[in-house]
Amino acid sequence: MNAFGALSPALWRSLIWLAALLLAALLVGFIVGHVAAALAIVLGVYLAQQLWRLMRVEHWLRRRSVDSPPDLSGAWGEIVAIVSRIHRRKQHHKAQVTTLLREFRRLTSAMPEGAVLLGPEHEILWFNPHAAAWLGLRRKRDFGMRVENLVRQPAFVEYLRSGRPEGGVVVQDAGDSTRWLSFHLVRAGERQLLIVRDVSGEHHLQEMHKDFVANASHELRSPLTVITGYLDALSEDQNLDPAWSGPVQEMRRQAERMRTIIDDLLELSKLESVERSQGERPVDVGEILSTLRKEVLSMEQRPSVVRLNIESDALLLGVESELHSIASNLVSNAVKYTPPSGEIELTWRVDDEGAYLSVRDTGVGIAPEHIPRLTERFYRVDPGRARSLGGSGLGLAIVKHALQRHDAELRIQSKEGAGSTFTCVFPVERVVAGDAGQFLSRRLL
Repeated sequence: MNAFGALSPALWRSLIWLAALLLAALLVGFIVGHVAAALAIVLGVYLAQQLWRLMRVEHWLRRRSVDSPPDLSGAWGEIVAIVSRIHRRKQHHKAQVTTLLREFRRLTSAMPEGAVLLGPEHEILWFNPHAAAWLGLRRKRDFGMRVENLVRQPAFVEYLRSGRPEGGVVVQDAGDSTRWLSFHLVRAGERQLLIVRDVSGEHHLQEMHKDFVANASHELRSPLTVITGYLDALSEDQNLDPAWSGPVQEMRRQAERMRTIIDDLLELSKLESVERSQGERPVDVGEILSTLRKEVLSMEQRPSVVRLNIESDALLLGVESELHSIASNLVSNAVKYTPPSGEIELTWRVDDEGAYLSVRDTGVGIAPEHIPRLTERFYRVDPGRARSLGGSGLGLAIVKHALQRHDAELRIQSKEGAGSTFTCVFPVERVVAGDAGQFLSRRLL
């Protein structure tokens, strides 16, 4: 459709009226002998009329909230009608948005959680009453302020700047030592919504659970030591009725299993008692794996092949006892679930993205539905098999917590009946240059 076909009837009428005026001016000009003067007068009058109407429209646009629309005909009347419709539609949408905003504020005020709307630079744009109460925010003072300048807990600041909002973070309220707050960041383009929850009850319950487990484990250790001592004495007694020999050995085995569970519980409680690792230093992970390989080779029941694959001389910044526990638990699991005809491979390597401690086996494997829950306490894929092998069900939970203290994560790849690969991924910031001579000596093993 061309431009003329798109013209409105009102504009067509205006053009026809202008053409008629010009034609009349031409006729009058021919009659009086002054065509140019007649056309100039008609065009001047027409222009003055249009300017007057334009002024009325402009005046109304500036005061349309209090003045009624001007009563104009032709194209200007059409323009006024279009502007009036747009204005009414805008007012309707504005009323809808205002209603929704009031409803949103009412609902967020009734939320049990706090909510803080943040801009691209983490500046505060809006917050609800719960967030104001828990974080000590004030509307006139804190709007536009960066939230990390007001909530100064290091763990929260690190979480906010990490760019990894999935897990959230729990910190202690600086103004109230009995209150613990959970922060979870939801990203939506440039805007971010910070959800704040008071998790004091859950935190205190978790602390009570940890204290109970730690205290119960300590209290159980002493009587279990006494029981184990008597069982050892009975097993060595030459006068013991042979009918009791089997039950005593079984009791010794179960007592040893109980001791293993208690030791693992105490180690887990120790890992959970402090948020960050203490006494970190460069650790030779390759040497740890080499030692564990020798221990596995000295076992009677073990896979036929135990490979050591050290690809880097780099050291790892961390706590040696915790890193040894990580590797030991992974190797122990691999030995337990790999048949004598199978093999285990221990790997240490480093690249530009980080360091990797990997334990691969050709054991029974794990079904996909079990993998997300493997690091839960006492979770067992096959409870009967795990008990027969003497596992405590805490090894991978210990691995998970020790890795968290080293800013690392556990990746699990497994296929049922085809073995598993457990890989500990450490950040590149923890990698330290090592001794090339020791590296070459281990490669010869």
